[in-house]
Amino acid sequence: MVLKFKRNLVKSPTSYELSFTPLIAVIFLILVLFMLSSSLTFQKGIEVKLPKAVTSDTLQEKNSVVSITSENVIYLNKSVMTIKELEKILKNPKLQSRPLLIKADRRASVGRVVDIWDLCRKLGIEKLNIATNQEN
Repeated sequence: MVLKFKRNLVKSPTSYELSFTPLIAVIFLILVLFMLSSSLTFQKGIEVKLPKAVTSDTLQEKNSVVSITSENVIYLNKSVMTIKELEKILKNPKLQSRPLLIKADRRASVGRVVDIWDLCRKLGIEKLNIATNQEN
């Protein structure tokens, strides 16, 4: 018994078939790596637990915000600062005319809050507020 196989002689040697499966696999791997690397660079906000006060008011103006964490780390608008760096930045006349809001954690050192308060008085910043939560 003799078997005959068909030969595909219709195709010319210059025609090619492209397989998209490897391309899709590579794009999928790049997408997975991008998703993993972007989730590892997440930056959380500044965690500050404000003290409660009965006489607090809501501010309507746009403020520069100085935050002090429970570890006494100082932030100006979400950027870590030292007292000296904060002084250099607050010397800017545009920032001196804006109100300054101090958001100090309830466990932050009172000395650190007083240091910032003193710095603001020294620089002539007149509109100074301390953030609190309203007591219910």
